[in-house]
Amino acid sequence: MLRYTLMRLGVFAGCLVVVWGAVYSGIFPRGFGDSNFLWVLLLSLILSAPISWVVLRKERDRASVRIVGRVDRMKANLEANRSQEDTADDTARAQGEAAASN
Repeated sequence: MLRYTLMRLGVFAGCLVVVWGAVYSGIFPRGFGDSNFLWVLLLSLILSAPISWVVLRKERDRASVRIVGRVDRMKANLEANRSQEDTADDTARAQGEAAASN
């Protein structure tokens, strides 16, 4: 997931540089007053989102498979712990009932 995040930040940084250059060269309009930096950030976010969606699809799918595997392992571990607790509880009750009947 870290790799995907870093790649996503790289795409955003690339878009930020391109948009900054386009705004200051006059290709894109400048923001109003002191809002130029926010304008550049907004345009960069808007451009980087679809680019990341297309370009990083394989990496996102790999990260998703890893996360699903981890979640499945955690669920299996929780279920195993639950069954161990049930077994221990059943054993303790059986021993308690056997001691009470004697």
